[in-house]
Amino acid sequence: MSFTLRDDQKALQQGIQDFCTNRFPRDQLGAIDAWSFDRGLWSDLREMGVFALQVPEADGGLGLGMTDAALVFVEFGRALIPGPLVWTHIAAGHIEGAATGETVVGGIDLTKGQDEPLLLEYFDSLDVVLVLREDGLWKIPQTEMSAEPVRESLDPLTPAHLITSMPSGERIGDASEAARLAREGAVLCAAMQLGVAEATTEMSVAYANTREQFNRPIGKFQAVKHLCADNFVRQELARGAVYGAAATLEHPEVGDESRAASGAKINAGEAAMKNARTCVQVHGGMGFTWEVPAHFYLKRAWVLENAFGTIDEHSDLLG
Repeated sequence: MSFTLRDDQKALQQGIQDFCTNRFPRDQLGAIDAWSFDRGLWSDLREMGVFALQVPEADGGLGLGMTDAALVFVEFGRALIPGPLVWTHIAAGHIEGAATGETVVGGIDLTKGQDEPLLLEYFDSLDVVLVLREDGLWKIPQTEMSAEPVRESLDPLTPAHLITSMPSGERIGDASEAARLAREGAVLCAAMQLGVAEATTEMSVAYANTREQFNRPIGKFQAVKHLCADNFVRQELARGAVYGAAATLEHPEVGDESRAASGAKINAGEAAMKNARTCVQVHGGMGFTWEVPAHFYLKRAWVLENAFGTIDEHSDLLG
């Protein structure tokens, strides 16, 4: 299986990267005290067709595949773009208005046997909640649910609510469809984790090349070299797993979709969390300050770890 990107995929990747850099610059993260749903940013994503990437052209979408979607979500992870991006994307075709971004969709994945308490991200900004259960796919209007805000969310860019009341909702898909969306969600989350791993590797290397100690860049010291090299190895291992999983979901004849999705979530999850921790370590005392964006990536890595199955849950599935 070749993972070489086509010219059109490189152009798509570069276009999304340029948008993220201009619209949500990394150097402004330290100025964030609290985040509220950015309707302007969401509108820009709508106009680019982000939520209709995989919708057939005949239905008004872009008609792209899962591999293209994965490339886009890697860039979202690299830039820490906030919002229920994955849920709204996979809801296209199931929830009216999701493909155009007019309906903001959040969700809860219960296909891994998750028990209470249930947390839901961006609750106040949602129109519809999609629930994936082992017996099918369910739709619940946000207004029919009750939730209490978590006072201090782990990630300041990802507000969370504790669900206190949730009706069964309307069944809009069978068990196989719920399982399919769970796989897609896992791969797109893994793509965002790959973006986190890439960004934190870049930040570590850049700082190691400019920060001097004993009249030489700290990147010259073997211990720091090893940290950055380990980051790169984890990043590239995750890239292979994510690209492979996206290609497998797009062309299921090449392999086991569930196995590929779990492999991507495991490898990308480990890369995101370990690379983000290393980024903090390489920055030294500065890495623990609010102004240095390393902590934002570490916190997002923890949030993504708990979306669509944890490393332990996917390891159990593979086992």
